Order: sequence, then structure tokens, then C-alpha cells
Amino acid sequence: MGTVIGEILPLAVGIAISPIPIVAVILLLLSPRAKTTSVGFMIGWLVGIIVAVVAFTLLSSVIPQNTGASSPIRGVIKIILGLLLLFLALRQWRSRPAEGQQPTMPKWMSAIDSMTAGKAFGLGFLLSAVNPKNLLMAISAGVIIGGAGLAFGQTAIAIIIFVLLAACTVIIPVIGYLIASARLARPLDRLREWLVDNNAAIMAVVLLVIGVAVIGKGIAEF
Repeated sequence: MGTVIGEILPLAVGIAISPIPIVAVILLLLSPRAKTTSVGFMIGWLVGIIVAVVAFTLLSSVIPQNTGASSPIRGVIKIILGLLLLFLALRQWRSRPAEGQQPTMPKWMSAIDSMTAGKAFGLGFLLSAVNPKNLLMAISAGVIIGGAGLAFGQTAIAIIIFVLLAACTVIIPVIGYLIASARLARPLDRLREWLVDNNAAIMAVVLLVIGVAVIGKGIAEF
């Protein structure tokens, strides 16, 4: 089980430091309905990660197990996932703004002030379960967990660890804001500005490192 945890931790961190959901939750925390919409977003984010990793853990668990140490089927899957992550890394790097140019952010961010808790939940779910970058990392984690042949309890623990770590950068600001909203408003706004400016570069580096690691683990399956 320790090996599985070690393999999924970088993937969870990759999801956790994805700038867009962090920016989204900060904007929600600075909106007129901060308490209800931020909690809705947090729940949607958690549910999306859970659905994605559990679904692909179950799918991976039905792939025939090899009697030897190698597993070519899982190796091919991991290599494909790694190549897709590298492709996304290249796209992110090319999309970074030129020096002095304002970064282009998603149009839905302008509607955050008018969001309800239900819409915030849907946004959180979509950003975690449907967003290609996060989905690929959740799939990779599911393939690792499902293919490890763990007992049910160990599988559940691995999924819980993955989900909590992947969601921590959304959970912590929301809970912190509910406890001490006045103190966090200014630091959150500064963090939002930095993440907006460096979004593409951050994700490009994260996807590159994780993509190479996933490909390496795929090659090791042969």
C-alpha cells in the first residue's frame, strides 16, 4: 500500500496546485454570497474528484492481472496518459501570455458574483471531474489504485488520501474564510492576482513533471 500512496501523491498534488480552481474559490470568497457559494463549490470539487478517481479505480480493477511482475496493458494505459499530460503541458506553455500582456481567463469568472450555491456546486464538479488536466491525473491515480490489487479497506484509504490532498487547496481557504473572513480577504486577493499571472507556466511545469513520471511508470510495467 505504501508504494501506491507514493505513486498517487504527485498526482494529487498536481490537482491541488491547479491555479484555476484556486482562483475560482478565491473569487467566490470575495463575492457577495461568499459563504454559501464557496461551500457549494467546495462540495462540488470534492464530489467531482471522488467520482473520477472511484470510477477509474473500478475500471482498472477489472483489467486482467498478469501472474508475473509485468502488466503490459496497464503499461500502455499509463504511457498514453503520460503522453496526453505532456501534450497538455505543451499547450499550457504555448498559451502563457507574453511579457506585459494580460492573461486571458475563462468567461465564467465574470459571472461569479451572481452565482448561487447550486451553480457553484456545478462549477466545482465540472472543474474537477470534467476538466481535461485534472481528469487525466484522476484517471492515472485510479489506474494505479485499481491495478495494485489492494484489499477493499486499503483501496478506500488510498482514495481518501488522494481526494483530501487533491482538494486541500480548495478546502483550506473555504474553512479558513468561514473562521476568519476579515483577516483573509486581502491575502486571498494578492494570491489570486499571482495565480492569474502565472497560471499557464505553473500548470505547464506540473503537467510536464507528472507526465514524464507516469510514462516512466508505464515503461516499468513491461
